[in-house]
Amino acid sequence: MTYAITQTCCSDATCVSVCPVNCIHPTPDEADFGRTEMLYIDPKSCIDCGACADACPVDAVFPTDALPAAQREYGPLNAAYFAGREPAAAPGGPNFHVWGGPSFERSLPSDFGPLRVAVVGTGPAGMYAAEDLLLHTGAEVTLIDRLPVAGGLIRYGVAPDHRPTRKAGDAFARFHTHPRVRMHLGLEVGRDITPAELASHHDAVIYAVGAPAGRRLGIPGEDLPGSVCASTFVSWYNAHPDVAADAIDLSAERVVVAGNGNVALDVARILVSDPAALAAGDIAGHALHALRAGAVREVVVLGRRGPEDAAYTRSELLALKHLPGVDLVVDDHDPRVGAAIDAAPPGERAALLTGVARERVDWSLPPSAGRRIVFRFHSSPLEALGDGTVTGVRVTEARSGMGAREIPAGMLLSAVGQRGVALAGLPFDEASGTVPHVAGRVTDRPGTYVVGWIKRGPSGGIGANRTCAAETVGALLEDAVGGTLAPPEHGAKAFQRLARRRNREIVDARGLARIERTELALGRRDGRPRLKLATTSELVAAAKGRRRAAS
Repeated sequence: MTYAITQTCCSDATCVSVCPVNCIHPTPDEADFGRTEMLYIDPKSCIDCGACADACPVDAVFPTDALPAAQREYGPLNAAYFAGREPAAAPGGPNFHVWGGPSFERSLPSDFGPLRVAVVGTGPAGMYAAEDLLLHTGAEVTLIDRLPVAGGLIRYGVAPDHRPTRKAGDAFARFHTHPRVRMHLGLEVGRDITPAELASHHDAVIYAVGAPAGRRLGIPGEDLPGSVCASTFVSWYNAHPDVAADAIDLSAERVVVAGNGNVALDVARILVSDPAALAAGDIAGHALHALRAGAVREVVVLGRRGPEDAAYTRSELLALKHLPGVDLVVDDHDPRVGAAIDAAPPGERAALLTGVARERVDWSLPPSAGRRIVFRFHSSPLEALGDGTVTGVRVTEARSGMGAREIPAGMLLSAVGQRGVALAGLPFDEASGTVPHVAGRVTDRPGTYVVGWIKRGPSGGIGANRTCAAETVGALLEDAVGGTLAPPEHGAKAFQRLARRRNREIVDARGLARIERTELALGRRDGRPRLKLATTSELVAAAKGRRRAAS
């Protein structure tokens, strides 16, 4: 029996570090690391020890003979990565594989004193940076988030039916109560305090603020009601305080999603999933109610290129193929689509659509009975149509003669990527949506650093932030050793007093624990694992003990 890595792989390489036979690839020191969709286990090298399964933070590793029906493809998928690759040379000694020489990328002097570092953002990037500092130095870390609850992308970006992926947050939560950590949740840099004030109280500041803004389509009608950025929709079903409970209208039978990356597939899947299945996760209560009462039966996923160039990962498409009660259809409007699927080698994205029904969809008819997702490749949105609200989307059409076709729909979701937003007091590159930096050092701002999507753009999943954070923290420590960091002008307690003076509703670690207990209690009341509090006032009230769990 061997093990296989499955859909929820976060690629943070924890499994690599515990494998005694080096059978998990790509490793962080290999060129493919960060470029593949996931990590893979070589079935020829695996010795069935199970160390990777024990270490995986997101429960993505299983014995191949115990994979459920919906994940059986992952055995061959893991093996396919190693097909045609030269096996590693056998070691001359008793070891299972050749071990690399010891490497010490950082060198701290014996008298290296503790730093005081602020980390702005409590998502994966910020927490990997905090983890690195806490485990490898004596640094004191100030965790800051503009929201009154920690988690960032894990709490508000991961789909609620991807429950194992959310478990990555448990690994970070252990640092919330670390004795060298102080939490200031609900404190916004640029509103409550300035970047200069933050810097004056710390040796260094790391910004891990992500890429919260959705990219625009740039088409007429995009600002009509019913035209919504996918990131807003994701925030809505994840109970983000910035999005009102009534922000989404699901009264239409058909929804068009522009884009075919993983976010596009996430929103399509949520729209047509059985609400009873979604209730087993922590989807927002208002979203669950709206989905139960909604009329959506068909989601059309537009991709401007062919199926061979689709932006989604194979694991996300495989999940759709096993979605109960939902049919997948490929719109056969362009001969290039079927040809690409038929010619695709096994294991390629396009090949996974082999066997999926193809039909020339008649868009003049209402959606057929049942629930389905229609993939329409080689088609881009040209205009959101409607008078007062979206009633259709004009898209490119290969065979229409006019080069365009109207698809009647009551909602247009834009899922064409994210971008960062400018932070007051920091440089910003409008073209890339990132803060200019060199190895994480913010340009012309000594002692200021970036990590995550605001550093590299919206690419890579949760695990990609580990190596990103290592680079940034390494640069910070190099600067500290080199003496280029200015010492803080004020003490740690002075910052706490400043923060409390500016914002009386700040949530600390104890308040965060109260929020956790409240949400779990509300979930138990409703027969669900958790019921998220969806507004800032509710979160703060729970943190301050002003809300009873059964209210």
